[in-house]
Amino acid sequence: MAFTLDPQVASAVGELSALAAGVSKPEVGDVASRRVWMEAGQVFMESKRVMPSDVTTTDFEACADDGATVGLRWYAKDVSSPGSAVVHLHGGGMILSNVGLYDGIVARYVSACGVPMLSVEYRYAPEHPGLTPVHDSFVALRWLADHGDELGVDPARIAVMGDSAGGGIAAGLALLARDRGGPSIAQQILIYPMLDDRTTVPDPALVPFAGWTYEDNLTGWSALLGGDLGGRDVSPYAAPARLEDWTNLPPTYIEVGELDIFRDECIEFARRTALAGVSTELHVRPGVPHGWDVVAPEADVTKRSMADRIRRLQSV
Repeated sequence: MAFTLDPQVASAVGELSALAAGVSKPEVGDVASRRVWMEAGQVFMESKRVMPSDVTTTDFEACADDGATVGLRWYAKDVSSPGSAVVHLHGGGMILSNVGLYDGIVARYVSACGVPMLSVEYRYAPEHPGLTPVHDSFVALRWLADHGDELGVDPARIAVMGDSAGGGIAAGLALLARDRGGPSIAQQILIYPMLDDRTTVPDPALVPFAGWTYEDNLTGWSALLGGDLGGRDVSPYAAPARLEDWTNLPPTYIEVGELDIFRDECIEFARRTALAGVSTELHVRPGVPHGWDVVAPEADVTKRSMADRIRRLQSV
């Protein structure tokens, strides 16, 4: 039996598709055009949302290992005593987007759950390939742990969270923190994460629904890994599905749509963490593609998903 798109999500997808009518999809490897095309879509979707009035932001900076500046944005709900906190990594296929385009998304999480978040302006490919995104994120994690006293954060209660490429970077960050002996991570919350550079062979059943296509995926991973793409020497910090030692990872939440090209790699990641004795919660949302929650925030499936995410955030 063929897959079908959730009717409520289909309506929202149709509205977004109308915006892109007449615009040719970029060729494989065309990063610049994808930045223009996809970031315009992000701006359009965010323009339809209301920014929470009970969340304030403060900008900070941290110094990367190579001396570069990593921008940090702290989101906190008014009159809250956090204790816990989350390092948030935005999506963008390893090649695009920024903290500002995620302002509304992050602020809505903070408003709903009361847990503050530190959003990271990590550098991305192709200008900054390889492990740069995860190393920048590690700098942010270390900065938050070091500034816990002034921000009211318990360093033992810091989680990492991200969607799409940000989910993959969050998973790589959890591995790096484990292997470097800290800072400790209380949970990893991975929303349709980009985990495996080998997901490049199209599944005909998913192609008609893909919000992030196989061509997009090949472009993003090629920009990040260059000639190492698909080879033996890819680091699990860059592509966490390449991990060999799955033990001692933080409790893991993974969520993906059944029409997402990342579906199988997410299911396999959850299977491997569970087999290694890591507490794992997996949700495969029926009838939805990559990024459905951003496109259709009022859909019933999105509301169920948000309830699960908020529950996990409040448990940190």
